Amino acid sequence: MTDTHTSLPVSFSDAPADLRFAFVDGIAGTVRVRCDWLAGPRLPEAWQLGDDRRVLVIEHVETAGDIAGATQAAYAELLARVRGSAHPHLLRIWNYLDAINDGDGDAERYRRFCIGRAAAVDAAFNDAPPAATAIGHHAGHDGGHDGAGIVQVIALCGRDPAIALENPRQTPAWSYPREHGPVSPGFSRGALLGADGGEGTEGASPRLLASGTASIVGHVSQHVGDVAEQLRESLRNLEALLAVGGERCTHRFALQGCAALRVYLRHAGDLPLAQAVIAASALPAVRVVYVRGDVCRRELDVELEGVFGAG
Repeated sequence: MTDTHTSLPVSFSDAPADLRFAFVDGIAGTVRVRCDWLAGPRLPEAWQLGDDRRVLVIEHVETAGDIAGATQAAYAELLARVRGSAHPHLLRIWNYLDAINDGDGDAERYRRFCIGRAAAVDAAFNDAPPAATAIGHHAGHDGGHDGAGIVQVIALCGRDPAIALENPRQTPAWSYPREHGPVSPGFSRGALLGADGGEGTEGASPRLLASGTASIVGHVSQHVGDVAEQLRESLRNLEALLAVGGERCTHRFALQGCAALRVYLRHAGDLPLAQAVIAASALPAVRVVYVRGDVCRRELDVELEGVFGAG
């Protein structure tokens, strides 16, 4: 890799930035994610990307509830805009859709989302797939219909590829058995950027982008009905991923090096419990934002993702 903007500084700030995520209404110049803010920093999550990276935000409206079709259209547009551009590599993707768990069996909307994505992507996407998250946002935000029938895809792209990471505690998502759907989810567990950055070089420290991480060991959901244990298992998975990231470069990653972490909660009432578990971990509390979002596995109630700097 020849990337010269590898540090990806991330903070919670009103300052101008190349990518700003907001979970509350009325913040200008942000990518509005339709997941209600629950706790943590209210300022936007601000990413300084540099010239070697850019972000694309694509939204498609479903026709007659066809989530697979809308997803296929969104990903076809994404690849058309990325391939052949100055930033041809997909590094990290966030996917948001409403009613993510509606439907039984293979008719579940998340499974249909996976079918639509698989129908649109190319061989380069799958070798290896980018880090990603898929969360259910809320069509009933503030009593309205904001987000109803909308597939939102936010993609971080780069001039150079990331190093895709897998977690030794988990089956790669793209190798899930048939019981999880007719098409396996297309994402890696994490992305390592700037792995060859030199020690002490300004802006050269590697960054690890952790995908949506839940209480899954192998391919099996764990601690169903116990939110605290689900979050602790998710943290164990996260620590295992950070260890793998350290093995792929000359730096070490740890929870203490978190620049920003999101905790998605299916039930807002679980917030105090989640905060207590995070407080007992090594994560810096000031870097953690809690939002209301539905996990793609209906039996699970919490998922986390984050950005980590090397120590």
